[in-house]
Amino acid sequence: MPIATESTRSPQHRELMQAASRAALSLSGRSREIEAQRWLPQDIADMLAEAGLYRLLTPAAHGGHEAPPASFYLVIEQLARADAAAAWCCFIACTSSVLAAYLPEASAQALFGHPHIKTAGVFAPRGRAVHAEQGGVAGLRISGRWAWGSGARNADLVSAGCLLIGDDGKPVLLDDGAPRVLSVVLARSQVHLLDNWDAFGLCGTGSGEFEVRDAFVPLAHSASLFDGPRINTPLYRFPVFGLLAIAIAAVATGIARETLATFIGDAARSVPQASLKPLSSKATVQEAVARAEAALQAARCYLLASVDAAWRAAQQPGALPVDKRRDLRLAATHAVQTSAELVTRLYTLAGGGAVFAASPLQRALRNVQVATQHMMVNDATYELTGRLLLGVPTQTHTL
Repeated sequence: MPIATESTRSPQHRELMQAASRAALSLSGRSREIEAQRWLPQDIADMLAEAGLYRLLTPAAHGGHEAPPASFYLVIEQLARADAAAAWCCFIACTSSVLAAYLPEASAQALFGHPHIKTAGVFAPRGRAVHAEQGGVAGLRISGRWAWGSGARNADLVSAGCLLIGDDGKPVLLDDGAPRVLSVVLARSQVHLLDNWDAFGLCGTGSGEFEVRDAFVPLAHSASLFDGPRINTPLYRFPVFGLLAIAIAAVATGIARETLATFIGDAARSVPQASLKPLSSKATVQEAVARAEAALQAARCYLLASVDAAWRAAQQPGALPVDKRRDLRLAATHAVQTSAELVTRLYTLAGGGAVFAASPLQRALRNVQVATQHMMVNDATYELTGRLLLGVPTQTHTL
């Protein structure tokens, strides 16, 4: 059960959860189709956009929900129970739209103001941005190749991280020696998608690479997420990378919750070979189910408590304290890793029937294992947060 907070008791939260439930019903039975296509069917992306679920993190000033992080987490988790790939693409659209809070007001409205806009994007600075002018408009020439372009095939807009390049051909450096990183918003027509997404799990996210070659972007369509946001409200004081981490955790815990429900239902009916009793009668299965339930609820409670603490801190002006950002990442990583362990254990106990493509358990195993590889929640996060807990000097700009 989720922790009840002021934000999850609101009428907005109830409406968003109802929208997520309706979307989940529409996704029912389509996971094999989504996997086979390797990206979301366009009607699914359109449905999610029209339901307002791509605008969870879009500023209210530009027609979005500007939803609290706990609501964001719970909506994505609900979608993930129905289909992990759809939930993944949904949260990518949402986190990509956070850029609207950083862009100049007129640009943000022009780009993100349409109620059914579909966005995708990659924060990693795999591109180069060079100052240029076109038709009297100051802008940037963008070139690069980005991996992990989830949802880009369905998108109207694609954002991409770039290093700003100076007149000397070298990255522009900040006072602390770090490179100046910009996120730029490109029209889908400026992006060339590479058909190279052939993955073990999350197969339907279309997370292949994309290229941009010497595309012009107005300067007003770029911003740095490392600068302060133009819209100084609690959601945009909440760390962007924290939002990304809790969304990945939402997909993982949604997978885990649905796996546990599926396993429990199957265990009452499934009779293992060389046995006369159903799987649910085995003591090892009974213990595993109880441990799985406890582990999942504990991981979710830890995560939601960390989200709530960070959200309360974000009500105050200024950057979120490092300890709150640390706890968010640690709790999100723990939730993902716990979910993967739970799904793996239940898959093993399910026996031979789980190996077939028709089994939702094998799909859950593949999907959750791929989620563990994301840099926001992989094992390196334990090192990062461990250094902070130990008081060891640590770079925290991506926390």
